[in-house]
Amino acid sequence: MPVPILKQGTYLIASVQSALTDADTERLQDDLMKYVSKYRAQGIIVDLTAIDVMDSFAARSLRTIAHMTKLRGAETVIVGLQPEVAFAMVQLGLTFEDMHTALDLEEGLAWLNRQVPRRQRDGSDRGR
Repeated sequence: MPVPILKQGTYLIASVQSALTDADTERLQDDLMKYVSKYRAQGIIVDLTAIDVMDSFAARSLRTIAHMTKLRGAETVIVGLQPEVAFAMVQLGLTFEDMHTALDLEEGLAWLNRQVPRRQRDGSDRGR
């Protein structure tokens, strides 16, 4: 099932609604990269609030998404990681140490707003 990706200003919000298959995860990577270019996104939020299980492939793929989008000029923040998922990930040695995380969507947006200068968010530096 495709992950819905919403555009909010210069941010993209991908809301993962159910556990992702490997194919779904790869599609999410492809879709986010396409939309970062298409919309010149400055920030991405991947919301995992609805996820209660995450395998190692999905965790590695999220790290890959963050690294790929960073190379394209967009900051990525992962939000909504459930306590049980975080615990299991740590037990398996899967961490997001080199990625930005936030408790929820509100905190993720606040983090992006601190990272992305205002002139980039409102588009006033385009073409300069």
